[in-house]
Amino acid sequence: MKGGWRSRLLSVLEYFGILFFISFVLTASFELFFHGLDIPKDPLRKSAVLTFGNALFIAFIVWLIDRLRKKLMTDRPVKRISDGLERLTQGNFSERIEPFSDPLGSNQYNIIIERINKMADELAGVETLRTDFVSNVSHEMKTPLAVIQNYAALLRSPGLSENDRTEYALAIDDATKRLAALVTNILKLNKLENQQIFPENKVIYLSELVCECMLEFENEWEKKNIEIATDIDDDIMINADPELLSIVWNNLLSNAIKFTDEGGSVSVAVKRMNGGAAVSISDTGCGIDSETGRHIFDKFYQGDTSHASRGNGLGLALVKRIIDIIGGEITVSSELGKGSTFTVILHNENGGNDNERG
Repeated sequence: MKGGWRSRLLSVLEYFGILFFISFVLTASFELFFHGLDIPKDPLRKSAVLTFGNALFIAFIVWLIDRLRKKLMTDRPVKRISDGLERLTQGNFSERIEPFSDPLGSNQYNIIIERINKMADELAGVETLRTDFVSNVSHEMKTPLAVIQNYAALLRSPGLSENDRTEYALAIDDATKRLAALVTNILKLNKLENQQIFPENKVIYLSELVCECMLEFENEWEKKNIEIATDIDDDIMINADPELLSIVWNNLLSNAIKFTDEGGSVSVAVKRMNGGAAVSISDTGCGIDSETGRHIFDKFYQGDTSHASRGNGLGLALVKRIIDIIGGEITVSSELGKGSTFTVILHNENGGNDNERG
């Protein structure tokens, strides 16, 4: 209500401003025209009244045209943009502002509308990712929490044998580790995506780093009787962050061993190439179909649901984000039922020489 009265008052003041301007121009013009002329006063008074009436009419026409111009060329676009922004601020990220198709000076407003619609697309994508992320995190946490809850209840059973007690405790321990790994990966991925982790590059021996990571999985491949084959060039030196690269090799090796059946084989190759190095990790596991291959680096995506209990679908998302940050490349080739090969290309334009060690 107050806004309506304020608008009307401004409109009246605008009209009188136009009237004053036109009256001033006409008065000044007549003063200059009749200056020095001997004209009777009565006809001059009549002319003055008529001229003032004309000034009122002309001021009204100019004011009306200006109001229509503002209504069509300013108020209407501003209202459409304002209404669209209001709906966006209410969380309706599917809202899009319709651009103007008329030639009444709306081109500049269409540029603003285009930018707002682009912003809405980005917000909609972020909202979808946020919703999916929360949903997936909740789902991934439910499984280990349910395991912990169930086996904790079983541990309270009277007359429980020592073997059963040990088995249930191990199951709780395994579920706790999975839950801790999930939280750790979420925190790492969040820091990487928000660029809160910056590579701390130094000259390192890539071959030694890969071998050190392999040795961490020795118990696992021996437990599954997996044959390990290596083809590693010595003394390959690169300029990179060893901690970030360790995350890459640990995830790729973990997946290779996890998806390889008992008695299978995993091979690791580290080869020198112009301007850097290539690291390939292959397995003889279940392989990846084409649909899974398209989403393999998406967060929480698990193509083989039979192995879902062994991971949380964040490992390869972490790998891809790290490779992007350090400026490398990663590819996957696979054949369903025959295994997969992940190849990481590391560029080393600023690498060290053979006399340096990191």
